[in-house]
Amino acid sequence: ERFSYYGMRALLILFMTATAQQGGLGFTTEKASSIYGTYTSGVYLLAIFGGFVADKILGLYRSVLVGGIIIALGHFTMAIPTLSAFYAGLVLIVIGTGLLKPNVSSLVGTLYEKDDQRRDAGFSIFYMGINLGAFIAPLICGPIGQRVNWHWGFACAGFGMTLGLIQYVAGGKYIVGREAPRAAKIAEAATKSDAPLTSEEKKRMAVIGILFIFSCLFWMAFEQAGSSLNLFAERYTDLHMFGLDVPASTLQAIQPMFVILLSPVFAFIWMGLGKREPSSPAKFSYGLFLVGLGMLLLVPAARMAQTMNVKVSPWWLVGVYFLHTMGELCLSPIGLSLVTKLAPQRYVGSMMGVWFVSLSVGNKAAGYAAGMMDKLPLTQLFGAVAAITIGAAFVLLLLLKPIKGMMGDVH
Repeated sequence: ERFSYYGMRALLILFMTATAQQGGLGFTTEKASSIYGTYTSGVYLLAIFGGFVADKILGLYRSVLVGGIIIALGHFTMAIPTLSAFYAGLVLIVIGTGLLKPNVSSLVGTLYEKDDQRRDAGFSIFYMGINLGAFIAPLICGPIGQRVNWHWGFACAGFGMTLGLIQYVAGGKYIVGREAPRAAKIAEAATKSDAPLTSEEKKRMAVIGILFIFSCLFWMAFEQAGSSLNLFAERYTDLHMFGLDVPASTLQAIQPMFVILLSPVFAFIWMGLGKREPSSPAKFSYGLFLVGLGMLLLVPAARMAQTMNVKVSPWWLVGVYFLHTMGELCLSPIGLSLVTKLAPQRYVGSMMGVWFVSLSVGNKAAGYAAGMMDKLPLTQLFGAVAAITIGAAFVLLLLLKPIKGMMGDVH
């Protein structure tokens, strides 16, 4: 599923901004970025409804299955070379991903009892699968889409989703029937659901609200990867590497590669620090600073590209993706974990849905910022994004003491 998503994502904005002679839609950067931001924002926004459908109607297994089928249909619809099919395909993928994304993680959780020592290892395998899919997809779908035919690239993403569905159904015997305990817990939680929040719970919920804002700002910068940074690679980067002309879309594989390489490093660092491990809000601040530093790194490259009219080295983007990945590892998994710890048990599902909205808002803002590429000098655009996120990092540092006081015994 991640192969299909990131394969299509690597091509999306490049296809929309390519001229009709190049087989693209010929959209302006502003229009293409707006559509891109709305699409990626919709994926996370629909996750709220996907969780509701699983809890109340279909269950986890069938929600993921139906979502995967709709996603595959969306990719194959985008393989039809008409504008109406393009839009219809995007809508289908948003709906399908909304069903699949929030529920597949919960499904992994049903495979293990709460105190099963294999639980963390199971989620590690799951997370590795996500990033392997994200790493491989641009290397396959990217060249096919950019060098052969855009619509064949979209179809390739659909085949990836189809293979995932076949594997999912084949392994269904290990999954079906394991949802009953979860359903019982949901029913039990419903009978506690009207209990008023205690003052301690209200403070912790307020912390989620505060960090929600900072999460929006982080994803606004981070999600430039598929939009403005993808266009920067296409327009301003020297893509002749290792004796080959590399398609710009293949650079989208760099970030998930760094996630695979750095995830165990960060896990080792946090464990090695022991009692000196930074608090979760502090890690948020580090994440914001690193994502801002990545955008700041691109400012001199943008100045060279636009004022000297030269193609810059791809190593600039490699550096950006390295910093952004470190920022992601400081914030993304920490945020998900923190919601489960701060939210009252009877509201964990709802608050996780709300947390996904921060990604939705951030993605929409990222699309808006990328739409300014043809209106502002890139130094101003990237510099503004850097200033916002680095500034937010320092603001959060100043708020650490009162935030930790509101969190109580949660680290």
